[in-house]
Amino acid sequence: MIEVKQLVKRFGDLTILNGITESIADGEKIVIIGPSGAGKSTFLRCLNLLEKPDSGSIIFDGQDITAKDTDINKIRQKMNMVFQHFNLFPHLTVMRNITLAPLTLKLQGEEEAKENALALLSRIGLADKADAYPSSLSGGQKQRIAIVRSLAMNPKVILFDEPTSALDPEMVGEVLALMKDLAKEGMTMVVVTHEMGFAREVATRVLFMDGGLIAESGSPGVIFQSPESDRLKQFLNAVL
Repeated sequence: MIEVKQLVKRFGDLTILNGITESIADGEKIVIIGPSGAGKSTFLRCLNLLEKPDSGSIIFDGQDITAKDTDINKIRQKMNMVFQHFNLFPHLTVMRNITLAPLTLKLQGEEEAKENALALLSRIGLADKADAYPSSLSGGQKQRIAIVRSLAMNPKVILFDEPTSALDPEMVGEVLALMKDLAKEGMTMVVVTHEMGFAREVATRVLFMDGGLIAESGSPGVIFQSPESDRLKQFLNAVL
C-alpha cells in the first residue's frame, strides 16, 4: 500500500531522515520505536506530506504522492492521522468535529454523516458526548474521539503519532483498547509509540529507528527477544 524509496528530510544542516526505503502492505500494523530524535515522527509526517521530503519518493496506493501534480488533500482522505495532542477543534461540538470533514468534502450528506458519527461514538461508549465541547472531555475521551474522527473518513490507513504520550497513565488503556480493536478488524496502521506492550501484542512488524534510518526491522518476537544490534539491545534495556 505504501512504498517509500530513499526518503531524505533535512532541517537546515541537520539530516533527520537519511535515505529510508520501506514497504508497508495492506493490513499491516507497523509500530515504529526508537530513541528521541531518531526521526520517527518526521518519517510518519512525511508519509502524508505534513512534512515535505527533500528527496525520495512515496508511493501510496499506486500513486507517487511526492509528484508536483498530486492533490494531497485527496490522499489524506484515505491516509488519516491521529496526533499526540488530539487536534480537536475547541469551538466545535464533538459531533461537528467528526462530521466536518465528510460534509466539507461532500463525501456524505448531513443525515448520513450524523448517523455515522453517532454509530462511531456509540462504539466507544461516548454517544452521550455528541453535543459536548472538547474542553469538557478527559484526555482519553478526546483521543478516542480523534480516532473516531479519522474513522469517519473511511480511510485505508491511519497514522498514529505517539497517541498516548499526552495522556495520564490511567487513560492510556482505553485508547490502546480501541487501537487494538481496529487492528483486529484489519485496519492498516502505522504507529509511533513508546508503548512496548502494544508493540509486542499488536504489531505485525516493528521498525527500530536510530539516526534517521530504520536500523532494524522484524516481527515483535524477533525485535524484542533476539535483537541483532548493540544499539537496539541498549535501547530495549533502557525502556523495558
